[in-house]
Amino acid sequence: MAANALAEPPADALDQALQNWRQGDCVVGPEWFAYRIDPAQPLTDVSREAAIDGTELVEEEAAGLVVVSQTCDIVRRWPERPYLEVSPLVHVPDALLDEIRKARRPQWAYLPALAADGLVADLDRTMTVEKALVARWARTPGLHTDQERRAFTMALARKRARFPFPDDFNELVRPLAKRLERRHDKQSPEGTALQALEEIRVRAAPSWDAEDVEITLWFIRAVEPGPANAATWAAHLEKWLMLSPASGRFTSVEGRVVTLDDLTAADYVESDPLDLDHLSGR
Repeated sequence: MAANALAEPPADALDQALQNWRQGDCVVGPEWFAYRIDPAQPLTDVSREAAIDGTELVEEEAAGLVVVSQTCDIVRRWPERPYLEVSPLVHVPDALLDEIRKARRPQWAYLPALAADGLVADLDRTMTVEKALVARWARTPGLHTDQERRAFTMALARKRARFPFPDDFNELVRPLAKRLERRHDKQSPEGTALQALEEIRVRAAPSWDAEDVEITLWFIRAVEPGPANAATWAAHLEKWLMLSPASGRFTSVEGRVVTLDDLTAADYVESDPLDLDHLSGR
């Protein structure tokens, strides 16, 4: 049968098959992720192997795929929105999984339902597929609660809208970032404290463009577990701040260990999350 003679799927049937799908839902198991390369300059082991045949289109096996399109676009009628975006699922070690859960690694997104298998979404890679392909997959929900869905949405947004910290600030906090990464998984009082941190946020006053800037670092901790007393937290904080002393146009670098309840709404919206991807020297 000629391609132009192929029957279109019944709109109602295809749309109905996708009504239960949501952003963050997955197909788990071997799947193929496709992308294009320059055969003359392959950059990865997979692309170098494909380049031997001179191909520009590479298909790489993934542990599964996760839908990253918004739910409203998933459930809209396919004649209006025939495409969806997916990212591959990849395995990561437990230490990295915990950092991803705490939103410190914007390359990846945490999927609580798949955490036991060490699977996360690799947001560096996105592929477009037609809805008919998704409709035939066995759906595995990656998220179960409103809080989990909100965190996943924030991870997607953070990937595309990370705050562009100035280069001199990046250099200022690089020693701190390296220490946090090295000590995070240690079986030590400091390691326990780092594991209790949910997020690190940075505020610049009066602004990042000012000639003289005062820096405040918010080390946002979980209520439990972690050090049980303020003195222990204060000792850790003192060590962390010593790694990034005031210099250049950064006239002061101060920090506080807080819970979310300790921050005002203004504190939160006037600060930006500090991710470790580009600071750790990886």
